[in-house]
Amino acid sequence: MSQRAPATRSALGSPAVVDAVWAVGRVTLGSAVRVFAPLRVYGSERVPRDGGVVLALNHFSWLDPPVFGAASPRTIYYMAKAEAHRVPGLGQLIRSFGTFSVRRGESDREAVRLMRQVVREGHALGLFVEGTRQGSGVPGEVKPGASMVAVQEGVPVVAAAVHGTQHWRLGNFHPVSVAWGEPMRFDGLSKNAKGYREASTEIERELRRLWDFLVDAHAHGRPRAAVPPTHPARR
Repeated sequence: MSQRAPATRSALGSPAVVDAVWAVGRVTLGSAVRVFAPLRVYGSERVPRDGGVVLALNHFSWLDPPVFGAASPRTIYYMAKAEAHRVPGLGQLIRSFGTFSVRRGESDREAVRLMRQVVREGHALGLFVEGTRQGSGVPGEVKPGASMVAVQEGVPVVAAAVHGTQHWRLGNFHPVSVAWGEPMRFDGLSKNAKGYREASTEIERELRRLWDFLVDAHAHGRPRAAVPPTHPARR
């Protein structure tokens, strides 16, 4: 006998409503992020302004979702662990922003279906591709979820790295920066585990290039004119 899905799991919200919530969030939460975690963004013009896209993000802190949200020119449909959706108040808040849940550590076909639906309907899917926060303070191994969606649905991946949130604490006003990469396509890869691994490896390298760029930018005072590295031509 099949089990019913938890009540915290829900379908995607109305795009018009989600966009309206994001518009308010940019003014409120976005402004708060820029004040309490002085934010500098590099390369946001690289993010496609329309069409389905997977945003492959690294993850250090609970602050990362609002930071990437403030840095993104697109509404982001995040996927977050089911436990976050069960927290009173928090669950309702993140779902109002279009966030949907995933059960970590097990097969979750509904989450996969929703990931593919997001990009198929022309939205930006935000995935923290390491699967969890990295306590080491450096980007970790990329899991295959982002590459699977990109390969199966034929949409680009834009990697984005964050630096500074691993050092941020309430009241220390530590500066935070985000660097966006160029769109990557994986149309020539096979639609199986081997293809997903190849794409994930490329995404992981791109994230590390972007994060290294941010580390260097912070060491030099975060110059506004700095330009994130371009993605090497695929062979």
